[in-house]
Amino acid sequence: MTTANAAAPLPLPLFATTFPGPFPASPYGEHTEQQLLGWLEQHRLLRTSTAKDALANITSHGAARSFPTADADDLALFAQLLLWLTAFDDVHGETSASNAPGLFVDHASELMLVLAGNNSPPAANPFPTALHHLLARFQIRASPTAYHRLTATLRDTLIALVWEAHHAAKPEKAELKAYLAMRPHTVFVRVIMATAEIILDYELTTAQRAQAPVRQLETSVANLAGWINDLASYKRESAQGPAHPLSLPTLLQAQHGGTIQEAFAHANDMCRREAANARQSITDLSDDHPNALTTHARALESITHSFIWHTDHARYRS
Repeated sequence: MTTANAAAPLPLPLFATTFPGPFPASPYGEHTEQQLLGWLEQHRLLRTSTAKDALANITSHGAARSFPTADADDLALFAQLLLWLTAFDDVHGETSASNAPGLFVDHASELMLVLAGNNSPPAANPFPTALHHLLARFQIRASPTAYHRLTATLRDTLIALVWEAHHAAKPEKAELKAYLAMRPHTVFVRVIMATAEIILDYELTTAQRAQAPVRQLETSVANLAGWINDLASYKRESAQGPAHPLSLPTLLQAQHGGTIQEAFAHANDMCRREAANARQSITDLSDDHPNALTTHARALESITHSFIWHTDHARYRS
């Protein structure tokens, strides 16, 4: 890559026609941030005050845009789960998985035991202990089906994080098709979608869940979340190494050749098409009369808002 190409700008996709801002936000965002800081004092997931403050800030205000109509207690519970996931990825995934993948697998295995309903883990083990407490609170709020769906998405996420760790050292060797399948899990959007029905107190029937607009919407939102994150975090991750991180632009360039700018242009086009698909599915599912399908569509719309919003946060600029 030439110096000129390396210095050229890497534009992010625009969503002014499909998901225009400003996005609705819960009035409990600041309250949730304080709740998270208190929760982190109880569960020592992060070592430094700087890390705690930064993660509590982006998580609380991202949660406020994911579920702007949730009540204060449910929003805090969702934000704690999202913070727990992000902290686990920061502490054991991004920072140590490529150097000690076997140890990372062991950490993930400890969490699998919690998801399987084993006895409470030792208090000295912060991530399994925090997950155990979170799941107990979700189980009180959720139907058996919704709770099973949540734990299934958490298992899928752990498996995907292990896959990601396996390819972190040589990202260009990963297959694009596999990456596209794994990315919604490693960006946690499938978990977030599974919490929507619990946090907002609705539940789709099996027949509703099988409808084409529902499946299309969930697929489009899942894809968008991962791709938006990849484009927003590319510069930060490439500065931390490797030069071409495991992300959509890297794999598009590896498959199609050309410059990283051309790969970004391709990824931008993918985002625009998927955003148009999501908007059409939301329209198809919307109804003048409140029902579970409309609530689900609006929930996924707000989740998309959150992923678009969070790319402007300092976490993705530094």
